Amino acid sequence: MEETNDRRARGNALRLAAAQALAGANATVIFATAAIIGAAIAPDPGLATLPVSVFVCGMAAGTLPTGAIARRYGRRAAFITGSGIGCLAGLIASAALVAGSFRLYCVATFLAGLYGAVVQSFRFAAADGASPGFRARALSWVMVGGVFSGVLGPQLVTWTMTLWQPYLFAASYLAQAAVALVAMAVLAGVDLPRPVRAADAGRPLGTIIRQPRFVVAALCGVITYTLMNLVMTSAPLAMRLCGLPLSASNATIQWHVVAMYGPSFFTGTLIARFGAQRVVAAGLTLLAAAAVCGLAGVELANFTVGLILLGIGWNFGFVGASSLVLETHRPEERTRVQSFNDFLVFGTMAIGSFSSGQLLVLYGWASVNWVVFPPVMIGLGALALSRILRGQAPERLA
Repeated sequence: MEETNDRRARGNALRLAAAQALAGANATVIFATAAIIGAAIAPDPGLATLPVSVFVCGMAAGTLPTGAIARRYGRRAAFITGSGIGCLAGLIASAALVAGSFRLYCVATFLAGLYGAVVQSFRFAAADGASPGFRARALSWVMVGGVFSGVLGPQLVTWTMTLWQPYLFAASYLAQAAVALVAMAVLAGVDLPRPVRAADAGRPLGTIIRQPRFVVAALCGVITYTLMNLVMTSAPLAMRLCGLPLSASNATIQWHVVAMYGPSFFTGTLIARFGAQRVVAAGLTLLAAAAVCGLAGVELANFTVGLILLGIGWNFGFVGASSLVLETHRPEERTRVQSFNDFLVFGTMAIGSFSSGQLLVLYGWASVNWVVFPPVMIGLGALALSRILRGQAPERLA
C-alpha cells in the first residue's frame, strides 16, 4: 500500500513541479519589475518597493483562505482558483501600467500575492499521501520547478518589456497572465487525497503550534523567508541606483531565483542524510555570508554572488523548515497547520518588505545587509536550544 501511495505521490510531485515552474514566474516577474515600476510611477520615491510589500501582504492574506478551500473542496480546487486570480492579476497590472496608475498596480500585486500563497502550498501538497521516508524528497522535487520559473520569469521580462511602447513591462504582465492559464491546465490533472471530514479534524490548532518543534520550524521559516525577501526586494533598485543597467538587474535576479530552487535537486537527500535542523542551520549561515558579500562592495559581482548565496541559503532554510513542519502534525491536521505556518511566514515577510524600501532610500544598501545578522543569530540559537532540549527530553512524534 505504501509503495502505491508513493507511486501516486511521485506523479503528483512531478506535475506540481511543472506547475511550480510555470506559476512561480508570477513572483519572479513581480520581483524583477515592481521596485523599478514603483520608482517610476509612485508619488513618493520612498514608496518604490510598496508594490512588492503589497504582494507579500497578498501572500499572507491568501494563506488561510487557501487552507480553508483545500479543507472543504480539496487542494485542486484551491489551485484552480488561485490560477484564475493569477491571470486576473496580470491583466490588471498591464492595465495599470498603461494608465500610469500606482494604486491600480498595487491592487494587481496584491492579487498576485494571493496567487503566490496558493503556489507556496504546492510543496506541502506533494507530501500528501506519501510515506514518511518520501515526504522530504517530494517537497524538494516540487521546489525544483522553481529553477525553471527562475529562468522563465526574467526571460518573460527581457523578451516582452519593450513590446508595448511606450508602456514598459505592460506586455510582460500580459505574458504572465497567459502563463497562469497554462499552469491551471497542468494543475487540473493532479491526483490528491480527498478532503478530510470535519469530524476527523484532529487536535486543536493551539495544541499543535505550542509544540517546541513547531515553534522552531515556524521561527526558522519566518527568519529565512523574511531576510531573503528584505534583501531581494531592495536589490534591483539598489543596482539601478548604483548605475548598473536594467539588463544586469534582470540577469542577477534570474541567477538568484535559480539559486533559490536549484539546490532542491538534492536538498531532500541532504535532509534525509543529515537531518532538517542541520540543513536549516547551513541555510541561515549562507544568508549571513550573502550579507557579508553585499557589504564588501557595490560592483555587479558583489550583487550577483551575494544574491546567489542568498538564494541557496533560502532554499536550505525554507525547505528544511518546511520539512520540520511536516513532523509536527497528523495527516488530518495538515491543511490547518500548514496554512497557519505560511500565514506566520508571509505575514512577517510583509513587515520586512515594507521596511526594505525605507531602509534603502534613507540609509543605503549597507543598512539592508546589516539587518540580516541579528535574526540569523536568533535562528541558530533556537536550533541549538531545540537540539539540547530534545536530547534531554525526547519529544513524542505528532
